Amino acid sequence: MKPLDLLELFTLGALWGGSFLFMRVAAPEFGPVVLIALRVSIAFLFLLPILLHQGCFPIMRRRIGGLAVVGTINSALPFTLFAFATLSLSAGFTAVLNATAPLFTAIVAFLWLGERPGRLPALGLMVGFGGVVLLVWDKIDVSGNSVALAIAAGLGASLCYGVAANHTRVHMSGLGSLELAGGSQLTASIILLPLCFFYWPEQAPSLTAWLSVLVLGVVCTGIAYILFFRLLTRLGPAKAVTVTFIVPLAAMVLGAVLLAELVTTSMLAGCGLILLGTALATGVVKPGLKGS
Repeated sequence: MKPLDLLELFTLGALWGGSFLFMRVAAPEFGPVVLIALRVSIAFLFLLPILLHQGCFPIMRRRIGGLAVVGTINSALPFTLFAFATLSLSAGFTAVLNATAPLFTAIVAFLWLGERPGRLPALGLMVGFGGVVLLVWDKIDVSGNSVALAIAAGLGASLCYGVAANHTRVHMSGLGSLELAGGSQLTASIILLPLCFFYWPEQAPSLTAWLSVLVLGVVCTGIAYILFFRLLTRLGPAKAVTVTFIVPLAAMVLGAVLLAELVTTSMLAGCGLILLGTALATGVVKPGLKGS
């Protein structure tokens, strides 16, 4: 991997890790639905000139039904669930839950498409979900229902990503990453914006909350998608997915430094097991194999 690719990979991980930080700041003032409606709308407006320049809209119009499904299960629903989770959980904790997405992708592929994992990926799934149990055990045991519900929302969001990844692979062939990203943000905006009439906050959000939404939409979604497209094209999916390992670590560090969030031993241990399980399940780590 070239130095520029490595730099962009860590930058993308930091941006996506930072998204949990900005949701943690803005969600209490906007509420999850309005926050995510603004996030996806701002992201689409940021991507709009690129979509127009690349001539993406004709193919997007022809595949609008499929894009609506992707916009729902890959943006509108999981983004909202994660925003809801940040009302009760730290940014770092929520990002660790997000790291389970590749594990859910493998499980959905098995249940839906009949793709049986090999021994090593199966071991990775067990290790990864062992990490989830370790991560959430004391939270569910000693905390109120709001925390348990937030954890369920975070895991549900990761499950949405797993379903979306398999749906995209099966039903959305012929669409490039840019069309998928732009179309998903457009359809997610169409789904969520009408709900703002019902969920708009009674008290005006602060300037800090508005700035958080702007950064979330432009930087953590729009620019992050562009970086991801570049990495996907240059490195391929197998290497690009390694950004999964950077996101929770970035979120924990940023949350601790900027929001004084507590990073516990169980968080670090659970995160380590989840990332190890993900590495095994996705083939990033292959014990016993020697390089040439």
